[in-house]
Amino acid sequence: MNSAQTSSSWLLWLRNAVILGALAAGAAWGIAELLTPPVMHASSHVGLSKAALADIQTTAKAVDADFEKDWSQKQLQPAPRADDLTVARRLSLALTGSIPSLQEVRMLKSLKGTDAAQWWLSHLLPDRRTSDYLAERLVRVYVGIENGPFLIYRRRRLVDWLSDSIQQNRPYDQVARSLINAQGIWTTNPEVNFVTVTNQMNNKGPDEAKLAARVSRAFLGVQMDCVQCHDGKLGSTWKQSDFHTLAAYFGQAKFELNGLRDDPKQKYKTRYLGKTDEEVVPAMVPWKPELLPQKGTPRERLAHWVTAKENKPFARTLVNRLWALLFNRPLITPVDDIPLEGPFPPGMEALADDLTAHNFDLHRLIRVIVATRVFQQSSRSADPAHPVTEEAEKCWAAFPVTRLRPEQMAGSVIQAASLSTIDSEAHVVFRIKRDLDVANFVKRYGDSGEDNFDDGGGTIPQRLLLMNGNMVTDNTRGNPLINAGTRIGMLAPNDATAVEAAYLSIFTRRPTAPEADHFTGLLATAKSTNSRSNAMSDLYWTLMNATEFSWNH
Repeated sequence: MNSAQTSSSWLLWLRNAVILGALAAGAAWGIAELLTPPVMHASSHVGLSKAALADIQTTAKAVDADFEKDWSQKQLQPAPRADDLTVARRLSLALTGSIPSLQEVRMLKSLKGTDAAQWWLSHLLPDRRTSDYLAERLVRVYVGIENGPFLIYRRRRLVDWLSDSIQQNRPYDQVARSLINAQGIWTTNPEVNFVTVTNQMNNKGPDEAKLAARVSRAFLGVQMDCVQCHDGKLGSTWKQSDFHTLAAYFGQAKFELNGLRDDPKQKYKTRYLGKTDEEVVPAMVPWKPELLPQKGTPRERLAHWVTAKENKPFARTLVNRLWALLFNRPLITPVDDIPLEGPFPPGMEALADDLTAHNFDLHRLIRVIVATRVFQQSSRSADPAHPVTEEAEKCWAAFPVTRLRPEQMAGSVIQAASLSTIDSEAHVVFRIKRDLDVANFVKRYGDSGEDNFDDGGGTIPQRLLLMNGNMVTDNTRGNPLINAGTRIGMLAPNDATAVEAAYLSIFTRRPTAPEADHFTGLLATAKSTNSRSNAMSDLYWTLMNATEFSWNH
């Protein structure tokens, strides 16, 4: 090597050393802050007035009373309350699609004398991660997961529009009416995409049958599409005419140069089973016609009927959907097949009545459900000798243990690999990388589709993808610039602190005494900073592939 090459190599080494030193100094300060956070007395940061919080707790107690009565009748012993970090982990997974960061965990652990669950909701509900994730989950219900006809459909704009509505806490009945009755261009009026996704080829316009099925399932919790081609089977009250008279409300929808409009000259036609000719179908609702406004376009009238306060299926459907998002299991299964006349499970009517009384406030509904004993219960029995039974889980006497969804798995791996929170305030590079990594993992792992909440077991290829795929490997390998495990190994003051930080980052809990002793002993055998960093990378890989990490509990 000549002198010029030697000088160049030395300058490159010096530059890298300076960069690494600066990053290490920043990381060391960050870890010090995470390990010794300032104590916060956060009673004033719950985000609610005392009266509002008391009102939420009153409704939550009424819901709990319904469940407690049911448990008593079935002689079920409910599980004890879960710790605050477990509840926070559930909330983060349900609302953001990811576990809390170490930074957030330290913040939670520092709280004193406050309702940690409601405080955490006040942190999450205004967060763009929450509105984006909930919007994506709900849009799957409204329009599915496919991209649809590009010329007149923009799914991404619909997700963004709904995310804005959720973040602003726009009343849910207004959101539903906007979707059903939207007009205009699909780019400037994103809610129009609820209709344009059903566009039929050959200038036939929107598919009225698909729209009727979407409205009945998404907003009324009724699977009326099962009678599209024939009357219901024995025992069913639905007729083929019920479906098509509902579809007729979309019969005037038409695509024009200025977007989606209603043309009074258009009529909806269909050919009923056993008939030879098509016939014009009048627009009629399948129940409570007295709630239907007399004036307005057909879609305007339908939108107001669907969302009327007296039309209880609308409120029940949102309750069942939000319950399913928070627990990963609905009160009534399937989530979009709720009997009109009942019987209804404990808590449903109390929650639906409260939702209606508070003008379909989505944030409040989330707060009420989270305030219940049912949500805050452990998934484990208080007596190890008598573990939670399947019947207890079925009756909500313990929090149901369910497998993480693919995007939750990927989001949690990425967040665990970062000491700080990857939210809207994070560097754009980290946010873009997270979104790309999650999308790629979901594509390879398998998208769970339109939120049917079937808790199917993971396949062997899926398990191997998690263990051997790039997602976990890239986020655990020795990289002092990015990966938390390596940084902790380099900068934690001692082995016990390093192990605790890893457990809090990945499992959102501290290690048990045997776990701490085991892994602290393994780290103690590392003879240098570099070898300890490698050992931490191995520890991170091991914990991320543990069963506990891939389940909600």
